[in-house]
Amino acid sequence: MPYLKIETNVAVDAAKRQAVLEQASALLAGELGKPERYVMISLDAGKPMLFAGSDEPLAYLHLASIGLPVASTAQLSTAFCDLMAKVLGISGDRVYLVLADIDRPLWGWNGGTF
Repeated sequence: MPYLKIETNVAVDAAKRQAVLEQASALLAGELGKPERYVMISLDAGKPMLFAGSDEPLAYLHLASIGLPVASTAQLSTAFCDLMAKVLGISGDRVYLVLADIDRPLWGWNGGTF
C-alpha cells in the first residue's frame, strides 16, 4: 500500500526511468518492511519546475502509506535523498519529501479498504 510519487525537472530516458522505478520500489519496500507486491511508484520527469528560484535539478517526492512510523521519517528522507543523488544527480538540498500516514479505512484496494 505504500505509494511514492516522484516529480522532477530532470529529463529521464526510458532505460533510466525503469531503473529509477525499480530502485525506488525496492528501497521503499525495504525501508518500510512491506512486501514489494503492494508498493506503487510513479515518476513524472522532465517537468518545468523551480526551487528557490532556480531550475537546477530538483525533485519533489510524496510518500503515502498506512502505518508510516514517525520514528523512521528521518531515515526515509536520507534514503530517498541519497537515491535521487545516485540515480538522477539531484543534491539532497534540492529535494523535498512529504510523508503522509493514511488511516486504513481511507486507503482503498480491490473493491474494499485495508
